[in-house]
Amino acid sequence: MLILTTFDLDEYVFDALRAGASGFALKSRPLEELLSAIRTVAAGEALLAPCVTRRLIAHFAHRAPVTSRTPPGLAELTEREREVLALVARGLSNAELAGTLHVSLPTVKTHVSRVLTKLGARDRTQLVVLAYESGLVTTVGSPG
Repeated sequence: MLILTTFDLDEYVFDALRAGASGFALKSRPLEELLSAIRTVAAGEALLAPCVTRRLIAHFAHRAPVTSRTPPGLAELTEREREVLALVARGLSNAELAGTLHVSLPTVKTHVSRVLTKLGARDRTQLVVLAYESGLVTTVGSPG
């Protein structure tokens, strides 16, 4: 689900994500960006407006880890999968992950898919939230 709104308010973003949205975009953006957002979410990817992403990361980066919310699958992640999760939490795309990890794009997709499955997350947006809430990532790009 993609939320299109004219209101750039944190509580709307958080409510939308809690309700299962995979994307959040502002109606004020150019038509090409909105069409791209629709295609991205329809393809099963997550998308947040850049200003929303910065605030979401800042929100979770400045919170103390909530250990009671640690997803059960976190302990099942391999070291590489934890590395992938931390990089996803920094906002890297699959292509950027492949370059950073020096692996192929299909390998990255396999890693991301396994992390999603093990953590029971539906998309990359949930992975970012889980990474910060679990304390795996405590500031942008820094392992917890």
